[in-house]
Amino acid sequence: MPHMPVLSYETIADDLIVCTSQLHRFGTDAVLLTEFSEYRQKDRVCDLGTGCGIIPILMQRTAPPREIYAVDIQPEAIAQMCQGIAESMGIGSVLHPVCTDLKELWDGAPLGQLDLVTCNPPYKAYQAGIESQLTAQKIARHEVLCNIYDICRSAKRLLRFGGRLCICNRPERLADCMDAMRQNGIEPKRLQFVAKAPDAQPWLFLLEGRSGSNPFLNVLPQRIVGDGSGVTTRI
Repeated sequence: MPHMPVLSYETIADDLIVCTSQLHRFGTDAVLLTEFSEYRQKDRVCDLGTGCGIIPILMQRTAPPREIYAVDIQPEAIAQMCQGIAESMGIGSVLHPVCTDLKELWDGAPLGQLDLVTCNPPYKAYQAGIESQLTAQKIARHEVLCNIYDICRSAKRLLRFGGRLCICNRPERLADCMDAMRQNGIEPKRLQFVAKAPDAQPWLFLLEGRSGSNPFLNVLPQRIVGDGSGVTTRI
C-alpha cells in the first residue's frame, strides 16, 4: 500500500491557509512570481502547474482577481489545494481547480479569454542533473511531462490578445524561455533578475510576455532577496 504524505497547514495571512506535504509544497520563487505578475482585480487568471495552489491562494491577500483556474496533472496536488481552500476564509476569487494535462487543457477551457497566465515551471531540462526518485518531485523539477514550449503553447491558447504570461526560472534557462515565448506568439516584455546580494549572481529570473505584442524588453532593476535558499523547495 503506498505511503500517504503527511499534510500540514501553513498560514500565509490571517484567513488564508495553504495545505502542504512532502510531495507538494512551495518556495520563495512562487511568492516572487505572484508579486511580479501584478495581477488585478478585474483579471481572469490561470495558474499552470499549480501544485498545492500557492499562487492562486497568495493572490487572495490583496485585491484578488475575479476568477482563477488552477491546473495540475496530479490529483494529489489538486486535492491539497482544495484542502487549503476549504480551510481558508479569505478567498475572494472564483477558483476553479482543474486536474488535467496542461498540454491538452480541458473541455470548456476559456480559450482566448484570459488576462493572465502564471507558471512556476520545472526548471531542469529533461534528463538534466540528478533526477529525484519521487514521481511528484520529478514532475516539479524536471521537464518530464511538459517543457517550457508546451507551457507557452497552452498559455497562448488561453490568453486574449495583449494578455500576459508570467513565469520564473533559473538564469541558465532564460534563452530557452524567451525562445519558447516568441515561437508561440508571446513577446518578452519585462524581465527581472533576483539575487541574494547586490554583488551575487542571480539565482532566479522573472519574465513577462504579452500575447501578440511588439518587440520591446524592459529590464527591471535587480531584486535583492536576503536568502534565496527557499527556491530549492520546488515541490
